[in-house]
Amino acid sequence: MARAPLLKKRKKEAGGGERWLPALVMLTLIALGVGSLSGIHLANTVKRLANAEKEAAQGTPRPLKYSGNTVIKTLEPVVANLSEPADVWVRLETSIIFDNGTIENPDVMSGEIRQDMMAYVKTLTLAQIEGPSGLQHLREDLNERARVRADGRVRELLIETMIVQ
Repeated sequence: MARAPLLKKRKKEAGGGERWLPALVMLTLIALGVGSLSGIHLANTVKRLANAEKEAAQGTPRPLKYSGNTVIKTLEPVVANLSEPADVWVRLETSIIFDNGTIENPDVMSGEIRQDMMAYVKTLTLAQIEGPSGLQHLREDLNERARVRADGRVRELLIETMIVQ
């Protein structure tokens, strides 16, 4: 007779799992909803990218950054050693872009910009120009120096080639 109360307790404990069933069903429905919405969003993104590629292939021209009144002048290469390590050399081939007629003597201005670039490169270390972010910082610094040297008449300085040896 003592065994009967123990069996009743075990049945109550086993029946307690039925409380989790509605919560499990609700979580499953939420997961289904989130998954289907994510799938729809992904499909729309793929369609949008495919349409953008089709439009680009149709030959729609991209707007130009500069008008037809701009001039590009290639500067003489700058070859200089870095400040650290001193046995590392850098060769920069650059060009400047400016509006036609804004610079009276482009040859003199390009020489001044080149001289300023050489002085700047001699202050750099190898760690400062390593990697994509180093190249981006170098490009921004040289652009700023060229604009300052030309009193804002140079629109951009392009780094065409950079060799570190």
